Amino acid sequence: MTHTILGANGTIATELIPVLKKHNVNIRLVSRTPQHVEGTESITADALDSEQLLSAILGSDVVYLTIGLVYNAKIWEEQWPVIMRNVINACKTTGAKLVFFDNIYMYGKVDGIITEETPYNYISKKGKVRAELAKMLLKEMASGNIEATIARAADFFGPRATEKSIPSVLVFEKLKAGSTAQWLINPNVPRSLNYTPDIAEALYILATNEKAFGQVWHLPTPAPLTGKEFVKLAAKHLKSSDKISVLPKWLLKIIGLLNPFMKEAYEMNYQNEFPLHLSSAKFEKAFAFKPTSYEDAVKETALWHLNR
Repeated sequence: MTHTILGANGTIATELIPVLKKHNVNIRLVSRTPQHVEGTESITADALDSEQLLSAILGSDVVYLTIGLVYNAKIWEEQWPVIMRNVINACKTTGAKLVFFDNIYMYGKVDGIITEETPYNYISKKGKVRAELAKMLLKEMASGNIEATIARAADFFGPRATEKSIPSVLVFEKLKAGSTAQWLINPNVPRSLNYTPDIAEALYILATNEKAFGQVWHLPTPAPLTGKEFVKLAAKHLKSSDKISVLPKWLLKIIGLLNPFMKEAYEMNYQNEFPLHLSSAKFEKAFAFKPTSYEDAVKETALWHLNR
């Protein structure tokens, strides 16, 4: 079996590689600038180029789409539909199964628990793009043109998750440096976060179970906890103060005038202002999988940061 990762330099790919090694599959890493990883094959390809992508996927049994584009709505609007169409066409041509690692932006602000049946009600430009990608792939899946599955997660944290993880930047790195942890907008509301090792294990499970295909799955997510509770756990394992500096919405808008990433992130702030409860009950029941507790996940992440 050959398992191919598109977006091979990203956080999720980094966690997925050791999972695939553990299961003794052939691993192919595809990126515009792939890094050599012992025990894997690396191929240079741009997912925006259909011929390059097809050539990179040839011979694959499973393809993981874990590409992360620059966090910019205009770039997403221009490039994501092209990438998704190219990936779908390449998998249809080669017969490779597709596992699409997705986020939850298409749901928008939800009052209550978010399940796989929650309707799309995006309130952001990036959410609109994600909804369109999902609809494109779901249409192909429903038509029987491709064996694919969509795997969704909220914001994530974990060992080896660094600048792409807000909890890593604002909590773990701050506490390790002896600074005060920061939290966005509201540390008093419950907030679902995903643990990257659980994400990687779950992606492999979906890729290797026939019943997973043709469906949407929420990746393993424990019951949400508040920002204060999360920081308290991190501080315990980093032996730091659990004080929190809250970054209010008005300040984030000002920061966005100077910081392009924060400007782009502003439309997603509803995720930090209001409760966000993502349910993975469907996945847990189907595959008898228990998400890693926040206690254990935060402990492992804290230890990794301490030992860097």
